[in-house]
Amino acid sequence: MKNQNVTKKEITYFLYARKSSESDDRQVQSIDDQIDRLKKLANARRLKIKKVLTESKSAKKPYNRPVFTDMMDRIKKGEASGILCWQFNRLSRNSIDSGEIQWMLQEGVIQSIQTPEKEYLPDDNVLLISVESGMANQFIRDLKKNSIRGMEGKAERGWLPSRAPAGYNNDLLEHIIVKDPERFHLVRKMWDMMLTGNYTPTQIRNIASDEWGFRTAKHKRDGGKEITDSMMYKVFTNIFYTGMFDWSGQRYQGKHDPMISMEEFDRVQALLGRDGRPRAKTKHSFAYTGMFRCGECGSMHTAIEKEKIIKATKKLKTYIYYYCTRKKKRLIKCTQKKTLEVGDLEIQIMKDIVKSNILPEFQRWAIEILNKSNDNEISERTKVYEMLHSSYAATQREIDSLTQMRYRELIDDETFLKEKTVLATKRDQLETKLRGTEDRAKKWLELTEKTFNFVTYSLKAFNDPKTDLNKKREILAGLGKNFIITDKKLMIEANDWLVPIIEQYPPLKAEYERLELGEYGSPETRKDAFASVRVGWGAYPVMNHTRETVERFLDRYLEIALMQCGLGLVDTTPLSSPSLPPPPPFDPPPP
Repeated sequence: MKNQNVTKKEITYFLYARKSSESDDRQVQSIDDQIDRLKKLANARRLKIKKVLTESKSAKKPYNRPVFTDMMDRIKKGEASGILCWQFNRLSRNSIDSGEIQWMLQEGVIQSIQTPEKEYLPDDNVLLISVESGMANQFIRDLKKNSIRGMEGKAERGWLPSRAPAGYNNDLLEHIIVKDPERFHLVRKMWDMMLTGNYTPTQIRNIASDEWGFRTAKHKRDGGKEITDSMMYKVFTNIFYTGMFDWSGQRYQGKHDPMISMEEFDRVQALLGRDGRPRAKTKHSFAYTGMFRCGECGSMHTAIEKEKIIKATKKLKTYIYYYCTRKKKRLIKCTQKKTLEVGDLEIQIMKDIVKSNILPEFQRWAIEILNKSNDNEISERTKVYEMLHSSYAATQREIDSLTQMRYRELIDDETFLKEKTVLATKRDQLETKLRGTEDRAKKWLELTEKTFNFVTYSLKAFNDPKTDLNKKREILAGLGKNFIITDKKLMIEANDWLVPIIEQYPPLKAEYERLELGEYGSPETRKDAFASVRVGWGAYPVMNHTRETVERFLDRYLEIALMQCGLGLVDTTPLSSPSLPPPPPFDPPPP
């Protein structure tokens, strides 16, 4: 054997102290404690320490510890011939590293491995060392299996077996996930801003950090810091916020309170781009970038800012032009090379706003009609809710009965799992519908009111010099979808909730304006003259169609778009002529 003539007194030791990074707080001895105890042991046994080496890495995988690898290389070079450590499992918990240590010990390259309880020498029984290293390795394997089994069980019970994302907290006593009372509403506000399509994740992060003072939840080793860009993208691509979660390659229905709906989540993914990729950043702030597509090649339109000196005034003027990026020119030969000046673009936008713009009198009539029909809606929704709740309870009873049948061995595992999957899917779908039905009638009324507020005041808001770029973008988003530019002409597909107004309002408006020019001897005569217009406005072709369309698109992103373009956006002073008296109150005809 090599180096067998080296005596114990000549052995030089490396003091090696390790703590697993996965379980810092669970170790019996910290690194400092290990070093302190081992130095006292070295003094008592008169051992010569070459150098103290420390490492916070797991030993369950080979080639994962650079300090350990360097120590073994230095021992092979003869810098030391012994190792002083707290326990043998501090050196290795995997078969490859354990095998290398045993081989070097048998060959005499390592002359001694000392712990407070025992010393390992080249002449020792190899079987005993193999058993100890095998026990350390098996401990890790068993721990991994038990941990995976426990986490999978927790996931099946509907709880994420990991740290809760921003806006939620881990309840360490009940082992569940609950809302973070300090941050839940702020993270929800981040989603609201993202859903408008007017903010990038970076802009939202800046607002959250600088204006709201948002900081991550404080934990033992991290937290309490500003949210980063990468964390923002993790928030906006995390399915957890919908009430579900992904774990170990599977998707589970969670029992935590959802923050957003699946429709909202899908819309944000579309805004970010496929696979959650962010949009390209622009140097300048333009109102409509990322909204228009080329009608010829399908590429997005971007904007550029140019300055020009006006010869007549000799003053510098800034112009903004929108143009096709032609990024798909390798696939499609695009001929759209002309630029569209922002002034000309906004004139076209205003023409589209005018198509759905209504007089304030029609808006007030609409709100009166909606308020009087809201009671019926609430009653109908209550019946739907009760029916869904009954179905949900019945499905849960079926699952319970199925489980009892399995316990009594009346059915086999295959049948049990198949039937349970079908029933669980049905139960989860009913639960989602229940959540959507709660207070839906109230939300329906609120959103329909905002629809009529939007079509009444959006034109005034867009023309207001005080309206900033973001609000103009919001108005455009509330107006339509699929914005296409071809040959400098803008085409907008109107949002579904505006279509009935665009199609059926003009003849009613024309009749109203004709009646406005008439002379009436008394208020009663005037009221009778306007009766046909009011009845037409409250009848199915306009009012009911608008109600049904809004209800069909009753997603939170619609609420956000209309909310920011409604009463909260501009002064809603009526635009009708002050010389004319307001129309009399209108009582809708009975259904």
